[in-house]
Amino acid sequence: MPTTLESLPVELIATILSDLDLESLVKMSCLSRRLRHVASDSSLNPWKCPILQNLASDNYEQSFYHLSLRSIVPRSNWIDILTLAPPSFLLFESSLPNLKASEWEECFRRRFLPGWLKWKKENTWRVSYLKMLYRVWHRTYTSCTTDEAWTKYIVLNRNSSVNELESSSRGFSPMVIFTEMQFQSNLSHLAPTIRVVATFTDVRVIAIGVLHMPRSSLTVNDNARAFLHPPGIEATDTLGVNLKGNSRALHDSPYGDERDAVSRPTSVSYKRLTHPLPAESHRNYPLYTPGGGDRRWGSEEQGLQWVGGLMVTVQVIRPRARGYVEDRSDFGASWNQFASFTWQDLLTIAPWMKERVSKIIDGPGLGI
Repeated sequence: MPTTLESLPVELIATILSDLDLESLVKMSCLSRRLRHVASDSSLNPWKCPILQNLASDNYEQSFYHLSLRSIVPRSNWIDILTLAPPSFLLFESSLPNLKASEWEECFRRRFLPGWLKWKKENTWRVSYLKMLYRVWHRTYTSCTTDEAWTKYIVLNRNSSVNELESSSRGFSPMVIFTEMQFQSNLSHLAPTIRVVATFTDVRVIAIGVLHMPRSSLTVNDNARAFLHPPGIEATDTLGVNLKGNSRALHDSPYGDERDAVSRPTSVSYKRLTHPLPAESHRNYPLYTPGGGDRRWGSEEQGLQWVGGLMVTVQVIRPRARGYVEDRSDFGASWNQFASFTWQDLLTIAPWMKERVSKIIDGPGLGI
C-alpha cells in the first residue's frame, strides 16, 4: 500500500512542519485541508519551534511581524512571544492578538517581576501589560524617572536580617551606595565583586558584595552565599555540572530540551523558575545553567567568602545585552538604568531565603 499524506499520522506531519521556517509553514498550512487541520491543532502546535527560532534570532522573518492576523496559529504561542520578544518589537512593529484576560495576566507574570504589580491598579491585564512594557522601553533608552521617583533595593546583612531600602532614582548609583556600605563596615580597602544572579527578558538581578579570606567568622555573610549558591546545588567545574536539586523532571521550557541540566535528589527541593521566566543564559535557574552565562559560581571564590553586607538590585537591559555573559563593574558602561527590587521579588527568585532570614526591616537600621 503506497504511503500518502492522508495515511501519515498527524504527529509525524506536525513534526515535519515544525522543522520548517515560518514563511514555509504559512504556505504549507494553506495547501490542503489536512495540513491546515494539523497546523491549527493547539495540541500538535508545529508553530512553536519556528516561533522560538525567530525569538532567538535578531533578524525576524517578515511573516512574524503580523502573525496574530492568522487565525490558524494557536493563541498559546503568543504567551511565549509576549514573554520573550523585545519591547520595541511588540510596541511599534508587530500586530498584537486578542487574548483572554487570563492569558494577558500569564504574560504579565511571566515577563515582569512581581513587585511591579503595584502599577496594575484598576487597569485590565492587557492595559497593564502594555503600559508596563512601554515603561520598560522608556526607561531603557532615557534617564526619565517620572514614573518611579524612588528606587528600592535589598541588603542582606551578615546577622541574617534584610533591609529594604530606597534611594532617589534620579541619581541612583549602586556602586556609590555600596562604597558607603563598605566604609561603614570597615571594608573600604577591599575591591567589590559583582555577580549577575539571574537575567530575564527586560532586567537582570545583580548582587554586589565583597569576597575576602576573613580572619574571623564574625564578618562572614552566610546568607550572601546561600542567596547566590542555593544549598545543595553545585557547579563542580567548567566541563561538568553536579546539580543536587529536585529529582523531578523540569517543567516544559520555551527554550526546548533541557538535557543539559542534571538533577539529583537532596533534602532541599528546587523548582525551576517560570514566573518570571529567566532568559536563555539562566534558563535552569535556580539550578546551574551550562554555557557560560550563569556565573554565580566564580572560580575566584575558591578559599574566599562573602563578608559584610550584600546589595541586590535590578538593572534594566537593552535587547542587545540579553544573554549577559560577563560580570563588569561598570554595569554595561553606556547606561545605568535601574528599577526597584523588593523583598517580594527576592522571595520569588530565591524562596529558600525565607527560612534563613531572621528579620525584615523596612528602611535603614537594625529594626530594634
